[in-house]
Amino acid sequence: MSSLSRRDFLKLSGLSLAALAAGRLPALGQASGLLGRVTYDSSVFAQPRINLSSLRTLFRDELVDIEYALHPFSGPAYNPTWFKIAAGYVHSSFVQIVEDISNTPVNEVPAEGMLCRISVPISQPYTYSRQGGWQLQNQFLLYFDSMHWVTAKVDGPDGSPWYQITESWTQVQYYAKAEHLQPIPAEELTPISPDVPAAQKRVEISLLAQQLTAFENGAVVLRVPISSGVRNTSATGLPTQTPTGNFNLYAKMPSQYMGDNRLTDTLGDRYLPGVPWACFFAEGGYAIHGAYWHNNFGAPMSKGCINMRPQHAAWLYRWVTPASQPSQREVTGRGTQVVVF
Repeated sequence: MSSLSRRDFLKLSGLSLAALAAGRLPALGQASGLLGRVTYDSSVFAQPRINLSSLRTLFRDELVDIEYALHPFSGPAYNPTWFKIAAGYVHSSFVQIVEDISNTPVNEVPAEGMLCRISVPISQPYTYSRQGGWQLQNQFLLYFDSMHWVTAKVDGPDGSPWYQITESWTQVQYYAKAEHLQPIPAEELTPISPDVPAAQKRVEISLLAQQLTAFENGAVVLRVPISSGVRNTSATGLPTQTPTGNFNLYAKMPSQYMGDNRLTDTLGDRYLPGVPWACFFAEGGYAIHGAYWHNNFGAPMSKGCINMRPQHAAWLYRWVTPASQPSQREVTGRGTQVVVF
């Protein structure tokens, strides 16, 4: 991708826009064969309408087979996608589309570590100490599409290969089954359209429309729904509404711990390990990043950050500046202009 000419990039980006916009969402009205993870307790209805009586509740981390998706006239307009499941209809807002992919462990983890994606719906991490041995990590789980820096391979509590994960922000270490983590190849981390001058790239975020648009030389190369901050005040005293104004990206991290009242974590979750593709744009830790804990893009959901679907955030991360290399855990410097209005 990095070797594409500007003309080729813009030519291909029309296709990329369609592919990115669709992401992993099933085609409307067609059998999907997709799997969903419930991110928060959600109601199931006999028809795709929120104001009906609930048939049952889907509980957090429950997995459901998705038969097909639909956009009924009843909406809601900001996110009209519903999923048909065996029990009825569930709105897509808190159903994450997931995959269940097992990976062959690498022979050796590179000295600089390797960036990996959780490729199963849920993975249970463990901690290890000489005194206590292997212990269940009971503060959080690892979820599909979260990103993690793997720093070692060990024999895990079940005797199979496990990876050591080191959080970039806290340097806290824990472990997960190696087969649950998919290494990201270098070619999927290299900058997109690096030959275009940084001044010719611009990101605009409309809080009213809940939409992010990326421009290259004045041409739209990405337009996707987002979730901005709700109106409130966090426990740290920071406003949870996304700040407006003209900014420049100043730091990027492909994997970032958020939560525990650090930075500007999402509503309702104390621990958010492996938040993917964070691009920081405003003082106080406000960032554009992927979100694996909801699917309600088009409505405010965060404590100030801009939430995107992970595949959209990954594309944006590679496209914006400052440019980063595959092995970099963090890159800093004055980067792409971000206009929030």
